[in-house]
Amino acid sequence: MIDRLEGRQASMSQGNVLAERELIRRISEILGGVENDDCAVIDAGERYLVATTDMLHRKTDFPDIMNPWQMGWMAVAVNLSDIAAMGAEPLGVLIAAGLPPEADLYFIDELFSGFGDCARYYGTRIIGGDTDSHQELTITGTALGFVEKDLVLRRKGARVGDLLCTTGALGRAGGGLWAWQHGIKSEFIETLLEPEPRLAEGRALAKSGAVTAMMDNSDGLALSLSDLAQVSQVGFVVQEETLPVTDGLAEMVGHEKALEMVMSAGGDFELVFTVRPERLEAAREACALTVIGEVVEEGIWMEKGSERRRVEARGYEHRIGK
Repeated sequence: MIDRLEGRQASMSQGNVLAERELIRRISEILGGVENDDCAVIDAGERYLVATTDMLHRKTDFPDIMNPWQMGWMAVAVNLSDIAAMGAEPLGVLIAAGLPPEADLYFIDELFSGFGDCARYYGTRIIGGDTDSHQELTITGTALGFVEKDLVLRRKGARVGDLLCTTGALGRAGGGLWAWQHGIKSEFIETLLEPEPRLAEGRALAKSGAVTAMMDNSDGLALSLSDLAQVSQVGFVVQEETLPVTDGLAEMVGHEKALEMVMSAGGDFELVFTVRPERLEAAREACALTVIGEVVEEGIWMEKGSERRRVEARGYEHRIGK
């Protein structure tokens, strides 16, 4: 046992930098296998209890222009987005907040108001948690939800021939980050600072019975497709002409940069999912969606006209090590 641990420590100490997904795979092996889904799925009798947790840090997760209310909103929203991806209804959210020395009463009041306002807006509430002191603002949210066993949606299940779809328009958060970094006023910035989890859409899609696999798009479309492909053991072809690039983004940054933001900037919190072709109309009745491609046997591809090129799995990931 000690030899195995020493081997792992040596691997990290040799100047290696692990991407977040590489670390998750490594930890999963140590723990004997953990399902790669947006939420853990727990048998609760007639339904499944789904549970997710996300940790956010001041320096790595919150843009400098974000106010404390928006920090609170985001901490809850990112967890509820995972609940949405399972087709579940939220039960409640637990919040653990490590507060820094500079946090005054105004900061604390606004932060916790953001927690509560986001939860209430999406029909749930903060049901408990913990607070302590920390050198850097650190927030860990844990969201719980319920979903019927025959309606639960998971990352595994996409089949060759299924249609690839997404909710909403893509690239708004990436555009907001770019606009802020370049000192440009833009409505995209609000999307970056106040994400909107697609709970209603996720629930409606689950009830439609049309969806075969789903996850949220918070880390970018390319990484999301890579995750879905790995779990379902399939590939994807994305039709460039059908991507719902948000209005005004290409005019602000140019077509190629806008396409890059759609694929890898992250922060959109839309749902990306696969649909049985014969059930497409049922999915359309559930919510507004765009068909952006299809499921194939292997690889992740972008197609424009008769030209097809591979898509690199790039997006927002934490890096561990040095």
